[in-house]
Amino acid sequence: MLPPGRGGRPRGWRKAVRGGFLAVALAFGVWAVASRWDEVAAGFARLTPGMVAASLVAVVGALLGAMLTWRTLLADLGSRLPVRSAAKVFFVGQLGKYIPGAVWPMLAQMEMGRDLGVPRARSAAAFFLMMPIQLATGLLVAFGTLGWDRFGWLLLLVPVLLVLLEPRVINAVIGYGLRRLKREPLERPLTRKGMLAALGWALAGWACYGVHLSFVAPQGGLVFAIGAFALSWCLGIMTFVVPAGAGVREVAMVAALAPVMDSGPAIAVALASRVVIILGDLICAAVAGLSARRVSV
Repeated sequence: MLPPGRGGRPRGWRKAVRGGFLAVALAFGVWAVASRWDEVAAGFARLTPGMVAASLVAVVGALLGAMLTWRTLLADLGSRLPVRSAAKVFFVGQLGKYIPGAVWPMLAQMEMGRDLGVPRARSAAAFFLMMPIQLATGLLVAFGTLGWDRFGWLLLLVPVLLVLLEPRVINAVIGYGLRRLKREPLERPLTRKGMLAALGWALAGWACYGVHLSFVAPQGGLVFAIGAFALSWCLGIMTFVVPAGAGVREVAMVAALAPVMDSGPAIAVALASRVVIILGDLICAAVAGLSARRVSV
């Protein structure tokens, strides 16, 4: 029997909600693919091995941009890791996002970072800063590339995210959290220079993700692909109840591609994009782990 949590509810209710949401999302996803199977199959048939390979290369570039965003934040907070070591901690830790629950990547990065002399609080701060940075830059990219007429509502979120990206606000929030946890404060606060550098790497990552999507969905052009992917990723990542935004990102991508593609081919593109990104995560984790191991030997 599970021990009761707050409000008398069992601690396992969150796991049940996540599992139920994921099951429903997968069921609707299977139904959507099955009901348009001929169109989806035709969409997959248009994807050549060269297109998929080029898309995978672009994904690796995007993942490197995310790693450099995180490494920049960590360095600004006081722990400058060599690129190979940072890549191992980030990429191997990121595999935890495929496990239900949002804490596994953070815990993995904290433990691997500790072996390299990075305080746990500093690793946690860099991890939590990644989400507002990627959301803010992703929403700005989506608005700038997809236009006011369809996605002008995104501007309502930008002021809030910009406030959250102000270093003075971030440092105050981190300090409050550490005090509540009865932990020592961070030795070095986040600076505006470090934040701007991290934002630059995040924007570079969105450009690479757009290149990735444009290879498998060239109909709308590169600029449209950048915005479509950024929007679908942001909507997916805001759904915390499923691992890595599974299902939500694909639905959002099909909707974003609607102006240039029918739903069947768009479903094929969304599924292909998901598979390519998973392959990119695995490749980056494997290469980073082997590279760091060779250096340490």
